[in-house]
Amino acid sequence: MPLPTFLFLILTVLLAAGLSITLVHMTGASMVWLGLLALFAAWGVRGLKWL
Repeated sequence: MPLPTFLFLILTVLLAAGLSITLVHMTGASMVWLGLLALFAAWGVRGLKWL
């Protein structure tokens, strides 16, 4: 994988994480809900492997 592509992927993940934490904080929801949402999303993506 070329270096610019790798760096772009890292930047995208960091921005998505920051945006999701900011949105959860602005809505007043608990960070626990964000963690649970991340776990269920990872579980769902892992389940796609079986398709």
